[in-house]
Amino acid sequence: KIVNKIKSDVAPFVYSMNPYQGCEHGCIYCYARESHQYWGYGAGLDFERKIIYKPKAPELLKKQFNSKNWIVSPIMLSGNTDCYQPIERKLQITREILKVCLKYKHPVSIITKNALIQRDIDILSELAKLNLVHVSLSITSFDNKLRSILEPRTASVEKKLETIELLTANHIPVNVMVAPIIPGINSHEIPSIVKKVSELGALSVGYTTVRLNGEIAEIFEDWLRKNFPDRAEKVLNQIKEINNGNLYSYGKNRLKTHGNTSFMIKNMFKVAINKHLKNKTFPEFDLTAFTRPNHQLTLF
Repeated sequence: KIVNKIKSDVAPFVYSMNPYQGCEHGCIYCYARESHQYWGYGAGLDFERKIIYKPKAPELLKKQFNSKNWIVSPIMLSGNTDCYQPIERKLQITREILKVCLKYKHPVSIITKNALIQRDIDILSELAKLNLVHVSLSITSFDNKLRSILEPRTASVEKKLETIELLTANHIPVNVMVAPIIPGINSHEIPSIVKKVSELGALSVGYTTVRLNGEIAEIFEDWLRKNFPDRAEKVLNQIKEINNGNLYSYGKNRLKTHGNTSFMIKNMFKVAINKHLKNKTFPEFDLTAFTRPNHQLTLF
């Protein structure tokens, strides 16, 4: 099966789908790095350089849609690694998946840091007409210098903002994720990011704070001490405060935050949302449009 049922008390979606494992973007904080060890690779450079791709994903998706046991619910594309990372330009697996979703009129939610999503506006706009797509664009900072060392192979700030504007102009609903918030590194940018993306047409903005599970903690700490030696200790202590004394949190507690730093971030975000987005609403998915074009059912 290509679609995974999410077993989580905090995930907003029932299904997730990842056409790629590993990610060329190289985001230093990425929680998905650890998952690469499942495939026998490391969480460091292996994660960025040894990319596993799934060329049969579109056909496998059709097979699942044709199953009599399929229950319609939005599919998160991708919950683990970016479905528009650079290799997608050549392989076009994500584009073919979107074609399948459109053919079957199945709802899909996309999260990406890459402007390559602009290529698929033709399909996305058709899905949007049927209330079958939500797009989340991740913006960590408006500082390209910071972006280039934090998430080196993602789209530039200018391209991300252009993408929000283009998607909105084509009536494709856009959410922006300010993620992750790293106290002392990009937390001060929350008000300016919310203001700007709202002006460009984003309908909602969310955020998460950084959590450093497993080997990611060591990778991130090395990066932090190299690039921000003057504040590394303070940043790490604030991350620990947010995560109740740890650099990470798991399970039901992974989205719970603690302490004064967390309170200040929440309050800053709340004020910005109330000021710039309080009159905007995000469209609901249409879960009734699903159809099997050839009326073919499989037993499983």
